[in-house]
Amino acid sequence: MNKIVRIVVMMIVGLGLLAGFGAQTAHADEIRCVGTLGAITVDNVLVPEGRTCTLNKTRVQGTVKVADNATLYAKTVRVNGNIQAEGAKLVSVTANSVVGGSIQIKQGGAATINRVRVNGDIQFDENNRALKALYNTVGGSIQVFKNTGGVKIANNTIDGNLQCKENAPKPTGSNNIVGGNKEDQCARL
Repeated sequence: MNKIVRIVVMMIVGLGLLAGFGAQTAHADEIRCVGTLGAITVDNVLVPEGRTCTLNKTRVQGTVKVADNATLYAKTVRVNGNIQAEGAKLVSVTANSVVGGSIQIKQGGAATINRVRVNGDIQFDENNRALKALYNTVGGSIQVFKNTGGVKIANNTIDGNLQCKENAPKPTGSNNIVGGNKEDQCARL
């Protein structure tokens, strides 16, 4: 096999790994996700500024970071670390996903967290679009502070506290089972 053919074959195999074809494991310090990552294992994921990433059955050994004005769709994923978004346009984590750490969404847009097991906290702070936290199991607390797009928190099981402060409009929801305290605006949820 000549040198050019070998290089082309290596490039095709590498692209197949990122798209979820071929081998099931791709390792790198940080994968820049633009498009879709399928059923592979990666170390860390970065969704670059202004881009969209779809994780579908992806395993992330570390952290998922969502940059300014970026969009993340995560379906049936397993993240051992945190999902962190600052200034993100949209963060959607759904479909029986598991997050070993926390989900932290700050100073951005909308978020949907639906049917997710989060071992740490869900934090939604200073965002200008809606949060929907529905049917989740949360090992820590849900903390929702200073949001202006609306918040719905319903049908969650929360080991820690449910804290809502300075949100306009006030959060809505019901049927939350809270192991700790329901505080401030969330006292009635």
